[in-house]
Amino acid sequence: MGDVYARLAELGLQIPPVVPPVAAYVPAVQTGNHVYVSGQLPMVDGALSATGLVGADVSPEEAKELARRSAVNVLAAVEALVGLGRVAKVVKIVGFVASAPGFTGQPAVVNGASELFGEVFGDAGKHARSAVGVAALPLNAPVEIEAILELA
Repeated sequence: MGDVYARLAELGLQIPPVVPPVAAYVPAVQTGNHVYVSGQLPMVDGALSATGLVGADVSPEEAKELARRSAVNVLAAVEALVGLGRVAKVVKIVGFVASAPGFTGQPAVVNGASELFGEVFGDAGKHARSAVGVAALPLNAPVEIEAILELA
């Protein structure tokens, strides 16, 4: 995988502070050699980047970028808990897409997160995943990404 921090620098990505929970949970927990990251929204500086349903209020292309932003927030939660340098493998992600009726492009939206993990971790970023369309998400967010990662 190489040095994840060098890769982040090459990509021009800065890991933000961990997003504070919006309810009664923690951003991430470690058990054994795994980290389970709670669903992360596309928050920037404490505010959602966009709101609404994908396919109506938010374009699929914008939603893909929002999924990428949510994935950056996944990385922030891992960094705050154990440090990204300890990640051996992205095991699984689940992407939730607040979808307008008839919208079926959830896999392409969640690619924003999947592609980011591949860029950051290389082969160790290849993962199992689910891309799920839902009626609504917390705070009217268009996307939410959760993850399970294995530690070295």
